[in-house]
Amino acid sequence: MVIAATAKWTPNSCGEAVAKRGRIGENRRMRTPISTLALLILTLALAVSCRGDEGAASAGGSRAYRGAVALDVSKIEFDDGDTFMYRDEPIRVLGIDTPEVTEPDVGIFEDQPYGRAAAESTHALITRASRVEVAYDGRDIYDRRLAHVFVDGELLGVKLLAMGLAYENVSHFGDNGFPDLADRILRAAHDGPKPPFEPPHQWRKKHQKKKNE
Repeated sequence: MVIAATAKWTPNSCGEAVAKRGRIGENRRMRTPISTLALLILTLALAVSCRGDEGAASAGGSRAYRGAVALDVSKIEFDDGDTFMYRDEPIRVLGIDTPEVTEPDVGIFEDQPYGRAAAESTHALITRASRVEVAYDGRDIYDRRLAHVFVDGELLGVKLLAMGLAYENVSHFGDNGFPDLADRILRAAHDGPKPPFEPPHQWRKKHQKKKNE
């Protein structure tokens, strides 16, 4: 269910990055060719990554946020748009909810619309960043570590909201002790496009199967 992060990115411009995009993962969940829609979304991901947000780190390699720690991207394995594994520990991205992808272990047997596009965009944004950092909170009911994720100093959640590939969930779960980051998430959700898919929590109620079903 996971995708090894092996891609490297060393382009001189965002245009060159698109041209050299290459393959995204070789796991069975990514074997099908990327659709035209996904290609457009990945191109948008690169455009967003070049634009920056007001939380970007300053030049010189300073931390993106107080208490943030850098990740070794080669140790990341990808799941969906808002969850990945780091050194065999699940990380849940704070502030957003992305559409689901097939995951039989938790009773999801089909992709939600745009689920694959969100997963591929998160993969691209992280693997193409020169620096990835996380600011950890606690754990959720599934024992996943909760964290805000920064790619080159910018919030991953803000980028996905700007691309229309996520809903904010700060309104439901609160700021998790990061009021300033929660404010960025809420403003990005307000200013960004309306996602073209059903809120994932509503979709799960209709499509997720219980183990005894």
